[in-house]
Amino acid sequence: MDCNKTMRLLVMHDMLTRGEGINKAETAARFGVNERSIQRDIEELRNYFACQEMPAEIRYQPKENQYRLIARRESRLDNGEILAVCKILLESRSLRRDEMMPILDKLIDCAVPEERKKAVKRLIGNESYHYIEPHHGKKLLHSLWEIGQAVQEQRVIEIEYERMKGPTTVKRRVLPVGLMFSEYYFYLTAFLEDKSNFENPDDLFPTIYRIDRIRSFKALNEHFRVPYCDRFEEGEFRKRVQFMYGGKLQTVRFTYTGPSVEAVLDRLPTAKIISVHDGAYEIRAEVFGKGIGSWLRSQGEYVKYDPSLLNK
Repeated sequence: MDCNKTMRLLVMHDMLTRGEGINKAETAARFGVNERSIQRDIEELRNYFACQEMPAEIRYQPKENQYRLIARRESRLDNGEILAVCKILLESRSLRRDEMMPILDKLIDCAVPEERKKAVKRLIGNESYHYIEPHHGKKLLHSLWEIGQAVQEQRVIEIEYERMKGPTTVKRRVLPVGLMFSEYYFYLTAFLEDKSNFENPDDLFPTIYRIDRIRSFKALNEHFRVPYCDRFEEGEFRKRVQFMYGGKLQTVRFTYTGPSVEAVLDRLPTAKIISVHDGAYEIRAEVFGKGIGSWLRSQGEYVKYDPSLLNK
């Protein structure tokens, strides 16, 4: 590389990083070269910026007849983001230690600049050391992925499931429609293929299975289709099932007089404040399953409701 070209590249680099535009004709005249030389310089600078730790792109702006440096969206998590993700994962207590810790290590290695890794590790070090894994002791990551693939491909699966009561093991053929997580556990939501022996054969909603209680499963080469208008929407279902208990969809009304109505609204995403009077909030929420009754009772004197209106 000759001295003149080196100088051109340095000057053009400084112009771009200062936010200035490069006009090929003007730059060529400035350095006494043709426009093809400036175009080659721009391509070299384009490759250089694309390989940096924080990549950027040189783009041509037709209205200005100039090339400008456009910063790409940061693809790595910053320190605050990675710390938040690590804290959430640790607090979830959703996986065995030998599955959780490698995830945390990979997140920090992939996302945090080298000089800041030690600081992040120190901030989560105590929680990592004292991490309490779930009592079921099952490895879940492989099962989650395989079941997730069956959901995506709409394949019927056979499961051997350990029920809460008993414990007894039952076999089911189900149509998997979603994976969910709530309070320490992962869940499969699925429609029973045969509801003839089911408690509520007319139930239009999926059944909920804890992933760690699935003793075995097999994805079959049988596919099912859910009509678009009746398609299960995980997000909408998730708003209404907060306690992972079976049951019907219902609308509940109650009065709340506790210290933080925001906590109630966050706990029940479908909750709406109907009225407020002397610090008492009348709230209505659409929820799925029987778990709402247990939650209302757990609020003690802060909540008043009519138990006879639940699960009708």
